[in-house]
Amino acid sequence: MQALEHYDISEDRGFLCQFNADEVTLTGDLAAVREVARSLPQLLPTGRIRALLRARLPQPDMPRIVATATTEELRLAMVHYSFMVQAYVWGEATPPEVLPRCLSVPIAALADHLGQLPLLPYSAYVLDNWAEVERGRGITLDNIQMLQHFLGGQDEAWFVLIHVAIEARAGGALSRMPAVINAVNAHDTAAVHRLLTEMAAVWADINAIFDRMPERCDPYIYFARVRPYIHGWKDNPALPHGIIYEDVPEYGTKGQAFRGQTGSQSSIVPAMDALLGVGHAHDPMKAYLDELHIYRPPAHRRFIEDLRRESTLRAFVETSEMPDLVMAYNSNIQAVADFRSRHLEYAASYINKQNSAATGNDVEVGTGGTPFMRYLKKHRDETRQRLLPVTARQIA
Repeated sequence: MQALEHYDISEDRGFLCQFNADEVTLTGDLAAVREVARSLPQLLPTGRIRALLRARLPQPDMPRIVATATTEELRLAMVHYSFMVQAYVWGEATPPEVLPRCLSVPIAALADHLGQLPLLPYSAYVLDNWAEVERGRGITLDNIQMLQHFLGGQDEAWFVLIHVAIEARAGGALSRMPAVINAVNAHDTAAVHRLLTEMAAVWADINAIFDRMPERCDPYIYFARVRPYIHGWKDNPALPHGIIYEDVPEYGTKGQAFRGQTGSQSSIVPAMDALLGVGHAHDPMKAYLDELHIYRPPAHRRFIEDLRRESTLRAFVETSEMPDLVMAYNSNIQAVADFRSRHLEYAASYINKQNSAATGNDVEVGTGGTPFMRYLKKHRDETRQRLLPVTARQIA
């Protein structure tokens, strides 16, 4: 494993942006773009968001911008453009067949440069879309704010900020993963035990944060006012042929189909699975989650891939004669299973029940086009099945 900086990770921010997004200044055409994007909460209720975006957006010189802007500026531009792309597609009753060049050309150029795909990714929705209310007080729920909104309001912000707080706290676990691998390679059982114990304590905090989702994000408001804007255009019956990206040569005139933004694009749980040696039997959900890997920022993908290649933690613990080590390992397995259980509960209350109430149909399709309910249960159960027994030999 390489240093955390190589993966764009830190202990205090985890996978969150390592810069202060609210301090990034956009100039020229991008400044105008930011102003339009920030007005989405005022423009979307008009019901004519498409005409307004076409009229108000400039057509920036993207080759020049990509060549001269900083990475921080390009990532903030990606936040603003990706929100406007989603608003253009889902902000009126019927989705369009074509994304106009004022949106298609910039989002394609930014996505290509950043190694992502040209719609709203989790990184733009969460990782790069927050700021501290008071600098230096910490990245906690009582001190963070959402920068770019669709409609705005407490429920939309709380949904995003719960994820921000989780990502920040997860840095305490992520930062220990290379050390765990080094300790395993050095056969340092005491160090592995200490690190796993510390990681389990971090996960207790993560799960406590996740438990707070219902405090300020109502299931109905989420389903009716937050979720509609983050859908994608793959496996979406409203867009059976995808969307044509106008004047983007690599796409031509063929409709493109991309997955919608989802918390499953977060790299936290895949990183834990990779470290702990948790795998899942093939099913539609696994295929979907595997497909989402490309939607993550390139540095975060490398972190997961390096963990998968280098971690022999499970085998090390299995052959250990130290029962406390097995219990520390199991504490982390159980914590991830608990996280998956809570996710399953939220999928039921925030999506499945709301959809049933709205349509009378019990549809098992999540935000990103996920066949979710029974497969979330299966993946939770497969995680629990990775708990290791404490053998008589170890106890003796």
